[in-house]
Amino acid sequence: MLKSALLSAAALCGVHAATLNGTNSTSTSGYTKYSTVTGYFLQDDASTNASTFDYTATNFGLKSNFTGGSCGNLTDWQRFASVVNSLNANAPLNTVYKVFWLGRHGEGYHNAAETYYGTPAWNCWWSELTGNATVSWEDADLTAPGIKQAQIANAFWKSEIAVQKTPYPQSYYTSPLTRCTRTANITFSDLALPHYYPFVPTIKEFFREGISTHTCDHRSNKSVIAARFPTYKFEPGFALVDPYWTGITAEPAPAQDIRSKKALDQVFAQDDHTWISVTSHSGEIASLLRVLGHRTFSLSTGAIIPVLVKGEFLPYSNATSTVAFTTSTYCTNGPPITSSSGVAQGCVCSTGGMRGTGLPTGVMAAPTGYRL
Repeated sequence: MLKSALLSAAALCGVHAATLNGTNSTSTSGYTKYSTVTGYFLQDDASTNASTFDYTATNFGLKSNFTGGSCGNLTDWQRFASVVNSLNANAPLNTVYKVFWLGRHGEGYHNAAETYYGTPAWNCWWSELTGNATVSWEDADLTAPGIKQAQIANAFWKSEIAVQKTPYPQSYYTSPLTRCTRTANITFSDLALPHYYPFVPTIKEFFREGISTHTCDHRSNKSVIAARFPTYKFEPGFALVDPYWTGITAEPAPAQDIRSKKALDQVFAQDDHTWISVTSHSGEIASLLRVLGHRTFSLSTGAIIPVLVKGEFLPYSNATSTVAFTTSTYCTNGPPITSSSGVAQGCVCSTGGMRGTGLPTGVMAAPTGYRL
């Protein structure tokens, strides 16, 4: 009762979102239906071109002409925060609204390698290796341009908080892959944050990139990650070694969407906060957007978009689905001689270059898929 009254007051007077959260109490059992609440961000609109979108030039894409949230001389983000608080204060008990900042990591060495070699040669040969004579891209780290992209995000967050009074993230999550843990650290670690919302990100397995045969998607062991970022938290049950990457099998998009929904379900069930940062990957963010009912919107390296999400907790359904992993193909005796849309992954190998199939000796079998 008291919390509801406080939230209503916050909604009317545009209290900074770091002050109160508007999450309703809900049961953790059942099925959660997600949808994107549109009308507030440019990235929601079909007319916005993702390839030219610049989050730093558009206030994270927040529109200035949205309806609601007007209370005195407020910034656009203060007005939007009051809208979100109002939505939560007036929502049914089975419904909650959260804002996710989805941030893609800065450029990694694997990104630079794909640009250098070209996509067919990368997919069919180089991505299966751990690196070349110059750099390693297994669990790829950031390049110098990638570090710069994360520094740009850091500077923009500082400006937005100071000028726009943009709400502080209340919770932080990151993929376990190095390019994301590093990006999150550069972006947020030196921000002047409230002591009650510190930058202590949770490393979450299912926010990782699509599981493929590429070594860049093979995460480091838990002990290595902990040594690099000792202040980060691991979600409960985080495995000591990568339980999913084999170098042979990969998850198709439907399987990735199942585990993306599982990750979102856990956040909605276990995290009462409203304003949430997720540092992830192009493929995983694309999957999250599909699950959230958002239109397709590709992010460039280092880019960030906020999404206003409505979660509805519905009665439990016995319906389940399982999507099997697939066996990937690649050249075994060098880069492909050309590419063709008519063959798997476009790999046209040189004479005698059999495409890889089956599990090599000593490699554990991959999971058959995810069950929802």
